[in-house]
Amino acid sequence: MAASHKARGFGFLPEDSAHHFVVMIPAGSRDEVLISEHLSFDPEQGYAPSLGVGVQDSKLRVVLARAKWNAIADDVRVEFNRRLKRQGIAAGRWKARANPVMRLLGKELVLLAWAIDDADPTLIPAAIKNWLGLAPEERWWLYTMTNAATGHALHGRGKGWRKAVRFALTENPVTGVRHEVPEDLFRLVAGEQSAEADRPRRAAAK
Repeated sequence: MAASHKARGFGFLPEDSAHHFVVMIPAGSRDEVLISEHLSFDPEQGYAPSLGVGVQDSKLRVVLARAKWNAIADDVRVEFNRRLKRQGIAAGRWKARANPVMRLLGKELVLLAWAIDDADPTLIPAAIKNWLGLAPEERWWLYTMTNAATGHALHGRGKGWRKAVRFALTENPVTGVRHEVPEDLFRLVAGEQSAEADRPRRAAAK
């Protein structure tokens, strides 16, 4: 199919939508992986602007330790390529450079990265299985809600929705069944967000 030849990275088709994510994997084996979100794409510049994304840039969604990235990279690749194949789009693979990812898959990747960026590394397998247990639409919704409240890579870290997503994906029982929502995930997220919102009011009342 034509789409198979045009797709960049993991399903990014700039002709269809310029909105995409970029996973910057440095050549150094210990350097952190940066994932950023971009609403536009200039074919003349390519991914040059993405290479200059810094830790304070509003486009940056997560800074992930290399060991944690390595722990999720293969599972994410397999999941994304399974979905791309169903759409007739060529498979992607991670390379030591700027890797473009189509908009919806990028949201799903960032959600998983948010869940593990502050988590104990031993909980990463549970996070992956619970993430796989969510339907894509559920991942998109969780990303949208989390991004609106605490979407910046550093300023939102460990707060509100980001904290709730970590608890929901790393500390819930692993079902082992694809597209079965981890028990009470949405209740945990909503409850954590409500608690976060109540803290300023409780502090003001003292």
